Amino acid sequence: MKDATPQPTLLADYAPYPFVIEGVDLTFRLAPKTTRVLARIAFAPNPTSPGRHDLCLDGENLTLVSASVDGKPVRPVQDDTGLTLSADQIPDGPFLWEAEVEIDPEANTALEGLYMSGGIYCTQCEAEGFRKITFYPDRPDVMAPFKVRIESDMPALLSNGNPTGKGAGWAEWTDPWPKPAYLFALVAGDLKAVPDTFTTMSGRKVDLNIWVRDGDQDRCAYAMDSLIRSMKWDEEVYGREYDLDVFNIVAVDDFNMGAMENKGLNVFNSKLVLASPETATDLDFERIEGVIAHEYFHNWTGNRITCRDWFQLCLKEGLTVFRDQQFTSDMRSAPVKRIDDVLTLRARQFREDMGPLAHPVRPDHYVEINNFYTATVYEKGAEVIGMLKRLVGDEGYKKALDLYFDRHDGEAATIEDWLKVFEDATGRDLAQFKRWYTDAGTPRLTVSEAWSDGTYTLTFIQKTPPTPGQDKKPPRVIPIAVGLLNPNGDEVVPTTVLEMTEATQSFRFDTLASRPVASILRGFSAPVVLDRKVDQTERAFLLAHDTDPFNKWEAGRALAKDVLAGMIAEDRAPSQSFIEALGAVLADESLDPAFRALCLRLPSEDDLAQTLHDAGRVPDPAAIHAGRAALATAIARHLQKPLVATYDAMATEGEFSPDAAAAGKRALRLGCLGLLNHIDNGTRAASLFASASNMTESHGALACLIEGGRGTREIGAFYERWQTNRLVIDKWFMVQVAHALPDEAAMTAERLSQHPDFDWQNPNRFRALLGALAANHAGFHHASGAAYRFYADWLLKLDPVNPQTTARMSTAFETWARYDEDRKALIRAELDRILATPGLSRDVTEMVGRIRG
Repeated sequence: MKDATPQPTLLADYAPYPFVIEGVDLTFRLAPKTTRVLARIAFAPNPTSPGRHDLCLDGENLTLVSASVDGKPVRPVQDDTGLTLSADQIPDGPFLWEAEVEIDPEANTALEGLYMSGGIYCTQCEAEGFRKITFYPDRPDVMAPFKVRIESDMPALLSNGNPTGKGAGWAEWTDPWPKPAYLFALVAGDLKAVPDTFTTMSGRKVDLNIWVRDGDQDRCAYAMDSLIRSMKWDEEVYGREYDLDVFNIVAVDDFNMGAMENKGLNVFNSKLVLASPETATDLDFERIEGVIAHEYFHNWTGNRITCRDWFQLCLKEGLTVFRDQQFTSDMRSAPVKRIDDVLTLRARQFREDMGPLAHPVRPDHYVEINNFYTATVYEKGAEVIGMLKRLVGDEGYKKALDLYFDRHDGEAATIEDWLKVFEDATGRDLAQFKRWYTDAGTPRLTVSEAWSDGTYTLTFIQKTPPTPGQDKKPPRVIPIAVGLLNPNGDEVVPTTVLEMTEATQSFRFDTLASRPVASILRGFSAPVVLDRKVDQTERAFLLAHDTDPFNKWEAGRALAKDVLAGMIAEDRAPSQSFIEALGAVLADESLDPAFRALCLRLPSEDDLAQTLHDAGRVPDPAAIHAGRAALATAIARHLQKPLVATYDAMATEGEFSPDAAAAGKRALRLGCLGLLNHIDNGTRAASLFASASNMTESHGALACLIEGGRGTREIGAFYERWQTNRLVIDKWFMVQVAHALPDEAAMTAERLSQHPDFDWQNPNRFRALLGALAANHAGFHHASGAAYRFYADWLLKLDPVNPQTTARMSTAFETWARYDEDRKALIRAELDRILATPGLSRDVTEMVGRIRG
């Protein structure tokens, strides 16, 4: 177990590693409990670090068998974190370090380093897992070419790079591109390859393989198609060509993350590879497409150019998320993708920014780097890239990216390097823009408007609330996309990007014939909270007439939140004008079905809790749940005929297609079903479940039945059909808890935790059950506190086995301060109980300590 009270690592303390590595030669003699790793590492003094230096190598849970320098045995000093050879034990110039260690993959339940997943040897080295494989300077700025030999009787023996030799019981791989240790990968197991090829823009043929367990080959087609489209898109849009002879993907069941971009050998959580119409939902297909693209795009933005240190994590992740968002926008509906991305940002990152876990996109310190794989680094990091692109324009962005790849290929770069290429390519001064990377918190943008003699003036005030360690925030550059509409709905001023650089700033629009209606923050041009006094009439006008799809949706969502807030906090009746406006959107067949489905979706209960909290009210989870259900019932009653007509019209016939058009129809159909379910006693849901030929509709219908307190027979039938499919059974666990009635959520989770199929040491299964409970807002925050106790019990059980997953799951408690005193006391008691547990991991100690405050 790690030290529970370590000192933080500081960005300010960065210093280059005093040695460079000219080459790494590894031999793995695999055995479940006694794997031997032989390392030959060619070191040389780093010219940027003059003088004599000790050789310090990271290492955890390793048994050192032997060590030598230039063939002479040495005895380094060891502790729990690694080993040290004093400077007088190593030559002044280049030298060869050799070491043999023994490790136990079968006992590695933390799933970091080399571990076993269902009889398959697998690695996960980001961020600091390589130190659990052999002694090494495990930091991203130490880059080297690797040669790997694997000795095992397993049929498939895989590593990074190109295959350079194989025989009975062995295989060799060579990666010619220097890489940091976090990108190392090895997989060995009884796996079958699903092959294909791709011809690059320069005419090179690349062999593609997706490696899966026997029996899963028929569920790889969509992942392979996504990979090929990703490779083609990256050539066409960014000019980036793949640089090895082979690209391998491996699907494994036990994985803490979604996937990993190891050079030439991407390791994926099986749920993000395996899909068929019968076993995967449309959301699964879309996520597979996006994550396959994300990991492939890392080949250039993360692998060829990596990050100097882990403080620069957003350099590779923010940029690559932005690139995968662009890809999905091109493959599917750009407006729908933008709305989905903002929904994710607000649900995860805004919540993070407004609580005790707030931190800058580039933090300046950390205790456990695994705890900084956050929505702020990923999603907000991507938003920062998007703002930069808006400010410099498409051509400026292209010039800067070309310069970035040319200047920093093969290097470990920083945010300063990234911004400098934009300054050099476009001539802009980005010193103020850099605050988006260094300052935590979500800016709040207040706007007022004035009209006089044909001149319309918008005045903005920006303010970023205090966050832990940062009380005062100077103004940032905020790109505000604005359009103006005439009272008849015509657009009089098309989208214009206003650059706000001051704490208070006004922008004038002259020679207008009439007072316009402003559409502000089009496309969600900056990750800010917009505070603007808009009445329901104007919101309905924008919902009906705004030409910007995002703001059209945003107007309807804001109108829904206004209505729900009134119903929850002031016991108002449902708004007929809102329901009629929603009906107009539903009936508008010129709109994308996926867009109409988003408009039908009411704000989440967690979103409403935050809205009420922001308004100075204490959110009551039970009242929020009841109010949301009441509005859904009112919509269903008032719009019953068009909802039924749309539900019937969106039925898809013929062969299943996962493309955007067909998925949009299914989304709209299920959106209608979700509303009708409030008034038809579940008859349509039961009928759809019985007749559904695809998982999207089967799962959606089952969720509706459970939300209505029904579905016992269907739950049993679902299990009987899919009990041998591990990924579908994850859905079975999740749907029962996520959609359980609030009074039953904790009891349902408790009952399912006793089910023989609840393999709690598998991260997917654990997240399916416990993550679903946290997502059931009214159930998790039930006044009894039963869910809090149950959840904390399981965190404490998982922590000794898998600290990384435990720490990430603990964020379910991060919003505790917004609730009433009774709930606060209940959650504080559980947080205190966790923190008082002897032997608590460093990961969980840091995360829960920050949440508790």
